[in-house]
Formats: sequence, structure tokens, C-alpha cells
Amino acid sequence: MGIAAVPDPRLAELAALVKPARVTPATVEFVDIAGLVKGASQGAGLGNQFLGHIRNVDAIALVLRAFQDPDVPTAGDAVDPLADLETLDLELLLADIGTVDRRIEKMRGQAKARPRDFVEQLAWLDRLRAHLDAGQAAVSFEEPAHQPDWTTDFSLLSAKPRLYVLNVAEDDLPAGPALAAALLARAAQENTPCLTVCAACEAELVTWPADEANAYRAALGLAESGLQRLIRASYQLLGLITFFTITGGREARAWTLRAGQTAYQAAGLIHDDIQRGFIRAEVTSQPAIIAGGGLSGARAVGQVRLEGRDYVVQDGDVIHFRFNV
Repeated sequence: MGIAAVPDPRLAELAALVKPARVTPATVEFVDIAGLVKGASQGAGLGNQFLGHIRNVDAIALVLRAFQDPDVPTAGDAVDPLADLETLDLELLLADIGTVDRRIEKMRGQAKARPRDFVEQLAWLDRLRAHLDAGQAAVSFEEPAHQPDWTTDFSLLSAKPRLYVLNVAEDDLPAGPALAAALLARAAQENTPCLTVCAACEAELVTWPADEANAYRAALGLAESGLQRLIRASYQLLGLITFFTITGGREARAWTLRAGQTAYQAAGLIHDDIQRGFIRAEVTSQPAIIAGGGLSGARAVGQVRLEGRDYVVQDGDVIHFRFNV
């Protein structure tokens, strides 16, 4: 498990302005799962254990080798990121088929006593099983709008959002090598985000002074580190936004929220007591606070407004919650 701070210059600007005792960035948790091999869905290479870890995550980053190095062995006969992706896809699909089969078996047992209660869901499971058996991922399984979304109960691996991370040689930055062309074409066809990183280069650069590392990345055509780009891609993939709180002179903090969630939900993210006693939210934007030289300056020019519990939080909002204890 790795926890990475989300790079956000807006938080740094707020901190420089209000000079709090503590600055707390938003974070993203990454679970590093050992590489899956052919047969993982049947237990090869401790595959079942690793697949179980994947079920608990919100999205999957598939890291695919796209560099040549005789000192680093390959799983197949040659370096082929598209072939590796197809192996991963097959193992995830087979694991999902096993999950659905077990659910069907369990539900048929329950249906013996109350068959009418399970007719609709068993029919749905049979359709889902046929869809997977045809080699199609669960994410593309569509049902009528009135149908309950039962897939959320399964944590199906092939239903999770995904992005591809190509691990390339330094000389192939930033676009990637020719051997990855087929994989890049597939990513574009699927509209799946795809990043190119050089893990060996990044591992070296973290030991450098920050200004020198940034200058070297710029020379390679990279505006940010591989980790920063991965975090940004993860945010976009999961539909996440950031809002901020400023607690007197004590703390400036960034919070992660799903796009479309409300002020009431944001309050619960901070503390259950704030949500229970929610009265209203005083909302302004980060640029308004910077332009006004602080919260009081933003309020003086009418940039602070009162919002109720149903207000949909916007990326970059700075919120102060009023609540009863």
C-alpha cells in the first residue's frame, strides 16, 4: 500500500496566503499487486490471492512492459505489451466468470424454497454469464434502465475503471516505443487513458534535488513526474474533484470528493458531527480568496455565498461549514 499526496498548486497558494500551522494535501492510495501470470484465475502464481486484492480497489492501473533489456526476463518470448494486456484481460474475465458461477449456484439453492423471489435475478445472472463467456468485459454489459444494477454487489474485476501505464525506456519518452503502437491504438479505440513512464528513470530522479529533477524531466519532454501524472489520471478516471477548508490559522486542507456530490456529503467527509448538525455552507472559490488577499477580502467584494445542504460542490471550492453540535 502506498499513499501519495495529490499535487495541487492551489493548496500551496492558499497556504502561502493564510500561513497555517499545518498544510494537509488530498491523498490517493495505491495498492501494488504483483504481476498476474497466465492461469492466475486458477491459482497460478498465487493468482487468487492477488485477484482478491484487486476486488477492493476503485480502479485498476495495468502496468505493461514496453522496454527492451536482456537483463530483465520476460514472461513470453518477446516484449509485447498488447499480448500482456490480453493475458491480463483473460485472467480478469475468467475470475469474473467464476464469481458469477458461484453466485448462480448459491442463488439456485436459495430459489428452491422461494422460486418467485429469484426469477428475475437468476435470468439477469444467466445473461451476464453469457456476456462474459463471449469474451466481453462486464463493463460493457448493458441492461434496461429500469433494471437494478446488481453488478455493484459483485466487485467484478472487468467492470472496474482502468488505465494503462506503459513502462518504457528513457529514450522512448514521452511518446513510447514503436513496439507499443498496437497497444496505444487499442487504448485510443477503447477511450482508455494511457500513460508512458520510465520507472527506472523515475526511481533515479527521486534521489536528485527537486529543481534538477524537474529540469531533466523538462528536457525529456515531461511537465511532471510519472507519479504526478498517474495521480491526475486517476482523479479524472474516478471522477474526483478537490475542495478546500481553512481552519483559522491552524490548517489548510484539501479534500477529495466525487463530482456531483453535495455540501451535505462533503460535511460528512470531514466529520459525522458536522454532517448531522449541518446548517449551511459558506462557499467561495480558491481564485477569489487569492484575488481578495484572504477570506475577508473575498467576502468584501461579494464572493462568499451561503449554500444549503443540496449545493453541488465544485472543484476548487473553499468551504466553511456552519453546524450545530
